[in-house]
Amino acid sequence: QVQLVESGGGLVQAGGSLRLSCAASGSIFSINAMGWYRQAPGKQRELVAVISSGGTTNYADSVKGRFTISRDNAKDTVYLQMNSLKPEDTAVYYCVADRLFRSVVAGFPESWGQGTQVTVSS
Repeated sequence: QVQLVESGGGLVQAGGSLRLSCAASGSIFSINAMGWYRQAPGKQRELVAVISSGGTTNYADSVKGRFTISRDNAKDTVYLQMNSLKPEDTAVYYCVADRLFRSVVAGFPESWGQGTQVTVSS
């Protein structure tokens, strides 16, 4: 099993920045892809960004050019740098991991974190 622990959420004004971190532990040898999903109140959970162990990335159209996903394989940690935040970015952000990149993209990652709240005020 893989355990994921997120940190870095909070309240920020529109136009501001936040950096989320997610540390993996446990059976980390099984991890290839790590990423972030988010869920806003009353909306479906959506993929924000995903990164493979080799650095391949995939972003939601709504965050391209504003968010950057990165990864430190030595620390088993994935980051999400969020710039130019908008009120519509308000959501609970979940860290995810899976041995298959396509599983994360398809919405079926094996491991999920508990989530961290990001609130963007207008």
